[in-house]
Amino acid sequence: MKNTISHRVADFLKNYPPFSLLPQHEIETLSEQISIIYKEKDTLIFAANEESHSHFYVVHKGAVALRKSPNNDIVDICDEGDIFGLRPLIALENYKMEAKTHEESILYAIPISIFKPYALENKAVGNFLIESFASNTRNPYSKSHRGKLFGESEIVEEVNTIQKLHDLQPVKYSKKLVTCSPRTTAKSIAATMTKKNVGAMLVVKDSLPIGIITDKDLRNKVVTGEYPITTAASKIMTSPVITYRKNLTITQAQMAMMKSNISHLCLTKDGTTNTKACGILSKHDIMVALGNNPAVLIKAIKRAKRFKEIKPIRASIMQLLQGYLAQNIPMTLTSKIITELNDACIKQVVKIALTKMQDPPPVKFAWLAMGSQGRSEQLLHTDQDNALVFEDVEDELLEETKAYFLKLASTVNKGLNVIGYDYCPAEMMASNPKWCQSLEQWKQTVSHWITNPGNDEVLLSSIFFDYSLAYGDAQMVTELSEYIFKSVSSYPIFYVHLASGALQNPSPTGFFRQFLVEQDGAHKDFFDIKRRALMPLTDAARVLILSHSVKSINNTSERFEKLAQLEPNNEELYLACSYASKALLKFRTKQGLRHNDSGRFIALESLTKEEKIKLKRTFKTISEIQELISIRFKVANILG
Repeated sequence: MKNTISHRVADFLKNYPPFSLLPQHEIETLSEQISIIYKEKDTLIFAANEESHSHFYVVHKGAVALRKSPNNDIVDICDEGDIFGLRPLIALENYKMEAKTHEESILYAIPISIFKPYALENKAVGNFLIESFASNTRNPYSKSHRGKLFGESEIVEEVNTIQKLHDLQPVKYSKKLVTCSPRTTAKSIAATMTKKNVGAMLVVKDSLPIGIITDKDLRNKVVTGEYPITTAASKIMTSPVITYRKNLTITQAQMAMMKSNISHLCLTKDGTTNTKACGILSKHDIMVALGNNPAVLIKAIKRAKRFKEIKPIRASIMQLLQGYLAQNIPMTLTSKIITELNDACIKQVVKIALTKMQDPPPVKFAWLAMGSQGRSEQLLHTDQDNALVFEDVEDELLEETKAYFLKLASTVNKGLNVIGYDYCPAEMMASNPKWCQSLEQWKQTVSHWITNPGNDEVLLSSIFFDYSLAYGDAQMVTELSEYIFKSVSSYPIFYVHLASGALQNPSPTGFFRQFLVEQDGAHKDFFDIKRRALMPLTDAARVLILSHSVKSINNTSERFEKLAQLEPNNEELYLACSYASKALLKFRTKQGLRHNDSGRFIALESLTKEEKIKLKRTFKTISEIQELISIRFKVANILG
C-alpha cells in the first residue's frame, strides 16, 4: 500500500528545483525520509550563529523571512517551493542569518545525510545548490531593489533605447531596380512605371546611375506640356542622382531627404555614383519602417477622417506596446507614450463626431476620460468610462443644449466602440444623461456624493475623481476640480467613507498565502488581479492624495511618489506602493497581450513559479497600505 503522505510530498517537490532535476523514483524515495513541520507566525526556525541543523528546509505553505545582522533587516522572503538553510549542506558552518516564519507555515525538513548523495551524483542538482548558496538573495522591499519587479531590474537609458527601437535601425529598401537608358522616351518610362507600380526610375549609363525620374518629374515637365512625351530621359531626369551607402539608417535616410528636399535616394555599394546601384529608397519605405513610431502614429491618427480608419492604428499601438514590454522599457515611459496615443485616438474620435453633427456645439464643452484612462493606466483594450460637461446656460435652453450633447456623446461612444473600446456595462458613459451634464449640474452631483456618501456614491465618486481632460475646454475642468477639493475640505468625514471604500476589496491571499480566486461565475477559479491587487493600491492612492488636496496628479504610481515627498516618514512604504502598482500594471498588460483580452482574470496554472512569487511580493505592500489607511482615517471606529 502506498504511503499517501510521502507521495503527496513527492508530488509537491517534483515541481520545484532542484528536486525537479531528479528522476521520479528518487524523489519518491527521498520523500519517505522527509519530516513535515508546522510553525506559527513569527516562530524562530534557526538563529544567526546557531549550530547548523541536520537538515535543510523547503517551504510548502506560508513564508519564511531571512534576516541578517546587525540591523536584522529582511534580505529575502522564502515562500512556496523555496529552499533555505543550505549552509550545513554546502559550507559545514553555523548559520549566518536568522530564519523566522513570516506567516503561519508548513515546512519540509530534508535530512542532509540522505540528500547529499543525490547532490554529489547529479551534477545539475549540485550546481543548482551551489549557485543558490553563492548568490545574494534580494530583498524585494529594499530601496535598492524595490523597483526590480517584473523585468524592471535592468537600467535602461530611455531616450537611447527608444532610438534603438526605431531611428537607428537599418532601413529596408527595394532591391528590384527599374532602370532605363538616357535615350528612353518619357512615354515609355511612364508606361513602365505604371506597369511595375513604382514611383521612380533610375537612369543608368554603363551600369552606373546618372539620374532619376520620379512621378513628380513627369507631372511637372511632361504632363504640363513643357516637354512632349517623346522627350528622352536625359532631358527630364534629375541629375546628378543623390546616392548613399546601402546600410543607411532610418534617421540618416530622413535627414538626407530633408536636406535635399527629395523623395527618393539611390543606394550604391560605396555611396557614390562610381559603383552600381543596389537599391532605391523612397519616403514611403521610411514611413513603413517607422510604422510603429509614436510620432508617425500620432500623425496617422490626426489624418483619420472616419472612425474605422483609427482601428488599425490602435492595432499598431498594441504592437508598439508589445515591443516596449519585450525591450523592458521602463513602465513609466511606456504608460506615458501609450496614454498619449490613446488620448490622441479619443480626441480624433470626438473631432470626427463633431463633423457628423448638423450644427456646431451651442456652448463650450469638455470630454472627460475617467477610470484607468483618466489615470493614464489604460494600456489594453478595455471598456469605456467617460463623461461630458458643458457650459452653463439659461434654464429655458438647458434641455435643448443637453439633447445636443447627448447626441454628440452617443456618436462618440459609438466611435470609440468601433476603434476597440467596449461599451461600459454599467453605462458610465457620456451618452447616459447622468454622465452628460452642465457644469452647475455636475457641481450639484458631486456635492451630493460628498455629503451623502453611501456605497453607490463612494463608488461613483471614486471613478469620477480620476478624470482627465480628453478634449475641449480646460477652464471648466479646472473649475470643477477646484470645486471638488473645496467641497471635500469642507466635509472631511467624506475621507473616512472614501477610505472605507478603499478597504472593501479583499486581500489577494488567504490561508497559507494561497491566491484567493473567484468562487463562482464565468471566471470561477481565476485570480482577479484588478479587484484584488490593482484596485486596493489605486483606491489608497486616491484617498491619500485627496486628503493632501493635491491637484492634477491622477496616475497611481505618481500619486504615491508625491505622497513619499509629502510624508518622508512613510517614504519607504509609498515608494514600495508606487513600484508595486507599476509592476502589477505591467504584469496585467503582459497577460492581456498574451491572451488577447483585458488581462484582468488570470489562470494561475498558466503562471510560472517565478511569476507567482513576484505577484506575492507585491501583496505585502497592499496589506501595509491598507493598514495605514485604516489607522489614519479611523475607519473601524467611525463606521463600525
